[in-house]
Amino acid sequence: METDCTTTPAPLPHGTRLLHIGPHKTGTTSIQGALFAAKDRLPAHGVEFPGHTRHPMEAALAACARPAMMGDTVPTDRHWTKLLQQVHATDGRTLVVSSEFFADAEGDDTIGRIVEQLGGDRVHILVTLRPLTKIMPSQWQQYVQNGLRTGYEDWLGHMLKKAPYEQPTPSFWRRHRHDRLVERWARAVGPERVTVAVVDDRDRGGLMRTFEALLGLPENLLQPVPDTANRSLTLAETEMLRNLNREFRGNGLPDELYSTLVRNGAVMHMKNACSPTPQDVKIPTPQWAVEAAAGIGAEMVDRIAHTGVRVLGDPALLSAVPTSSGQGPREPRIDPEVAAQALYGALAAAAAVPVRHSTPAKARTVHQTPSVELVKVLGHRCLKKLRRH
Repeated sequence: METDCTTTPAPLPHGTRLLHIGPHKTGTTSIQGALFAAKDRLPAHGVEFPGHTRHPMEAALAACARPAMMGDTVPTDRHWTKLLQQVHATDGRTLVVSSEFFADAEGDDTIGRIVEQLGGDRVHILVTLRPLTKIMPSQWQQYVQNGLRTGYEDWLGHMLKKAPYEQPTPSFWRRHRHDRLVERWARAVGPERVTVAVVDDRDRGGLMRTFEALLGLPENLLQPVPDTANRSLTLAETEMLRNLNREFRGNGLPDELYSTLVRNGAVMHMKNACSPTPQDVKIPTPQWAVEAAAGIGAEMVDRIAHTGVRVLGDPALLSAVPTSSGQGPREPRIDPEVAAQALYGALAAAAAVPVRHSTPAKARTVHQTPSVELVKVLGHRCLKKLRRH
């Protein structure tokens, strides 16, 4: 392993196709936002950012043959083909593609196909890593945003104590057993075309500078873009959503309703409208799990060292045991304003969705009527009353 903790890495060869595969919760959204914001200025420096959105999630999911998020439209090969067309239209210029969902790719055949279709020996893989101790609470609340009903400590028990450590979220270790992730992609391109960048949370602009150096961009061209929709939920917000997930699943409501009303309605509006305060309780990881995660981090650092890939930053950060804040447990409480904004987000999303009937209408009780239709009916009745007045 070539470790570089201090110096700025040299730019990759001109014409390289840099594929940033995440994984999740390692600064991916931040760098994607910065690259997209600078999209029109990159060509002046010989770099392209293909695509018309910040994050080609559907294309990555289709390429890796992974399912969409709960209730979302299933990605198709059309999404991947469209991204490939944009990639190949750049001719011999350097380009960068970034999606943490490439970390979900399973099997050497799948990874090999992705590399070959993106440009074969022109592809260079970038893996960004953070300590598991910081990833676990963030990843758990993200799983809750996709319908998970398991509490944090119970989830940690399954991930760290209950072999084969696959349920209830089998994607976690596929993404975050970082040594195996690096090994899979190094087999496809060779260790000399894999760079691992250790993210240091104390250096807020460090990841931006790493991308600029690898792409040969001027320093400070990439700047963070505020994105409240990407913030993590507090413990109270996550618990409110987790309990909603239990009710949602318990009543057998369709996944599409969850995507529209909950994730893209209630949660999205709540995150955009409400910022956490110092009084809000963050998701606390118990000490036994912190120590277990740090131990796994040390194992992963050792295995990555034997792959021969280049490592930027300090690998010791991946196995460090964070110091306790010394703060005693506090009961998480949801602010009434936060709850109101979440409810409003669901109502606004429901009002924006047209009612479609796929089967002949028949008499139904209120309990049997989908929530989106109930909201539409109530909205129309309120409008009629307002017009009469």
